Formats: sequence, C-alpha cells, structure tokens
Amino acid sequence: MTVKSISMPLGIVIRKSPGVTKWARWSWRAVAVLPGAAPANWKELRRDGEAVEYHATTVTLELHRAEAEAYLTGLSTRIPAIYVVLQDTPDGAQDMGILLATASPYEAQDYADSGEETVEQVPMPDALVAWVREFVEEHHEEEVFVKRKRGKKHVDLVEDGKGDARIKQMSDVYTSPRLKREAMH
Repeated sequence: MTVKSISMPLGIVIRKSPGVTKWARWSWRAVAVLPGAAPANWKELRRDGEAVEYHATTVTLELHRAEAEAYLTGLSTRIPAIYVVLQDTPDGAQDMGILLATASPYEAQDYADSGEETVEQVPMPDALVAWVREFVEEHHEEEVFVKRKRGKKHVDLVEDGKGDARIKQMSDVYTSPRLKREAMH
C-alpha cells in the first residue's frame, strides 16, 4: 500500500538586513532551510554587523501524491528549490511571517500571482532533493497522450457558401445586398 502523502519538519532561516531605501527600514529574505529541524521561534543563528540570520520557525513540508508532476518540474530546474511564502505582519514582534514552505513551483506561482505574499526561492539541500526525488519516483505516472478522434458526423455535406442549413434563404449568403432602385432616383 502506497501512502498518499508524506511530511517532514522544515526549519526556515530568515536573514534580516538593513533596507536599501528610506521607505524600507529592513530587508527580510528566506536564505536556507533546515530539514528535520526542531521547533524554533526566531532563534538567532548568526550576526554579521546589522545583518542577522534567524531560525525563524519550523513548518511542515508536505508532499502529496497528486502533486508529483509539480515536484518533478521543480526537481528538473537548474537548482532545485523550496519555495518559502512570506507575508507582512506589521502587528507582530517581527515584520515578516512565514506562511508555508512548498516543493511545488505551481503552488508557489499561485501565491506569487496573488501579490499579497512574497515568495522566496531557497536552494534545496542534497538530502532534501533525494527525499523529494524518491517520493516522485514512487508516485509520478506519465500521462499517456491520447489523440482525440473526430465524431462520425459528416461535415462535408454542407454546400460551400450556402450558410447555415437551419436558416431558410433563397440566395447565397455571401451575395452583396442590392440597392433599392427607388432610393437612387
């Protein structure tokens, strides 16, 4: 019996650095993921001047059997990635919140299209690439191309230029209208 989905805890590393404009005081970016990480709440990992990297949180990365094609598409890119969806949280202690992490570029595109969230592409560690690839190999089924066949209705029975057979007409539909002789005089 094959499972329909699997999951793994995934730590999200966020880098907070000074903003480059006067309107954005800070710049927040997802820079790494930690497969199998323990729970965390903005634990400081590294500081370099004003730039700080945090293990912001640990989310659950879920892989679903129905999304195997999307994961395969993500794995076949030059650098396979995890997509981290961030959203502004001006009310919280941090300016940025983590909504989710996904291995599906299709799901990431849906969030990017909304314009309300920020989607960061983070390179997958080799161990995570292997985990996702194993799931895809087990669940991905190539769709067989089936050529569509026309119905058996004869479409060649209509005379060219006669228009729709359901409309009663005495003449050709493509004839130009005749001018009324009375209007010309």
